[in-house]
Amino acid sequence: MTSMTHDGPQITGGVDTLGPTHHAAVIDPVGRHPADREFPATIRGYRDLLDWMRTHGTLVAAGVEGTGACGAELARVLTAAGVIVVDVDRPDRRTRRMRGKSDPIDAYAAATAVLSGRATGIPRSRDGVVEAVRVLRTARRSAVKARTQAMNQIRGLRVAAPAMLREQVAGLERAALIRTLARLRPGDGLSRPLAATRAALRRLARRHQALDEEIAELDEEISPLVRRAAPALLELFGVGPETAGQLPASAGDNPERMRSEGAFAHLAGVAPIPAPSGRTHRHRLNRGGDRAADNALHTIVLTRMRFDARTRAHVERRTEEGLNKKDIMRCLKRFVAREVHRALTSTPTEPITQTDLTPAA
Repeated sequence: MTSMTHDGPQITGGVDTLGPTHHAAVIDPVGRHPADREFPATIRGYRDLLDWMRTHGTLVAAGVEGTGACGAELARVLTAAGVIVVDVDRPDRRTRRMRGKSDPIDAYAAATAVLSGRATGIPRSRDGVVEAVRVLRTARRSAVKARTQAMNQIRGLRVAAPAMLREQVAGLERAALIRTLARLRPGDGLSRPLAATRAALRRLARRHQALDEEIAELDEEISPLVRRAAPALLELFGVGPETAGQLPASAGDNPERMRSEGAFAHLAGVAPIPAPSGRTHRHRLNRGGDRAADNALHTIVLTRMRFDARTRAHVERRTEEGLNKKDIMRCLKRFVAREVHRALTSTPTEPITQTDLTPAA
């Protein structure tokens, strides 16, 4: 699709993205509501939505709710057509109680948020190798969770199993335990608790083995994509394949949309939040942002606190100054976020050097 020039007044669009349909609205420069309309959530529907908006004037920008979910494909279509797409948060509960809740109201609210400047977020493009890493990691995360669940169920059944079966697998490490259970022969007569327990443990062990193979296959597929998407990130101390896959996925294929390393810190939930009380002047950990990105930074910090001499010296110095462990980790996570942002937004030939720890405090 190509961008076209349209005569008429400037308008701002807003879209309330739903499952099978999207509700669109347009407003003029002074905030009046000329029209709204519902369109099917299909390729043809997206194009009709764009054409309909442009019949009312020159489309300056469009606010879209849920660009990371139901509105992802619509955001791609609008961006390909040369429209500035702004990610709009859904109205909070207080606003909905005051103004009501309906598809046209939400669509007009999205357009108003863009026109007023309250919404300025640029959505992730979701059209490159980072998006491929994200979707593959979704499958891997589900497999890891299912494997953990299967292992917990095996341990629970083993504790309550008949003594004969319990003694057969006593003292075995996890790998040996899974192999042994996968070879169990329950025999006939599943009405007996011993035979039924053997059958259940064999099924869970074989499920565990299948999930092991699935995770290994996904790791082989994800690893080269991560090296391609974030080669500079893997060079940082404490950054492994798992964290190097999550951080670009949180930033998206267009990390340049984050105007500063402070914006990335807010995205990852590691920006310091002022928490003064009386004569105490301090900051606390941020409980917002992308929790998966925050967990990745947390893992990097734990690795550095254990193996990086420079970080360990910093922890000792800050402890002597009276900071507790949470405050020290907040400072370190903010510092790591600065390095990660530099690695994500640098050119492949630009060297990434570690900076002083002091500014992160």
